[in-house]
Amino acid sequence: MPRHSKKPRRLVADGRVYMWTMRHSHRRDDDGRSVDCRQILTLFPQPAGSGGPLRIVFADGPGRYVPGGAPFGSGDVGFTRGSDLNLHEPGAVRALLDVALARGWQPGQRRVVEVDGWSLLEAAATARAGDAGPGGP
Repeated sequence: MPRHSKKPRRLVADGRVYMWTMRHSHRRDDDGRSVDCRQILTLFPQPAGSGGPLRIVFADGPGRYVPGGAPFGSGDVGFTRGSDLNLHEPGAVRALLDVALARGWQPGQRRVVEVDGWSLLEAAATARAGDAGPGGP
């Protein structure tokens, strides 16, 4: 039976448990057209209430893509001439989490923190590629 796409997934990193979700959002302009596509990865430290969520936001823009249909998959984000990740993959989520932690995000803070995902993408994709190399899984 397939996994329900809106159900939070579990990730354990360095002994701490997180639940994570991935959502696509956009707003409508005055003519009703979809604009400002965004892919939002949210990590919730566990147990619930032990810290505020981390929102990693990938907004569409020049030289970037977020999923909006073919030819990209629903979780793909990336630079049109560079790195990319699939946000459905736990390894990609872990790589983004590791970069956010290395850059100062503290999961014990009780407030929501929103981060521009594009600032994390290169480092996370490089780490992810290293995991998939000859010595990786």
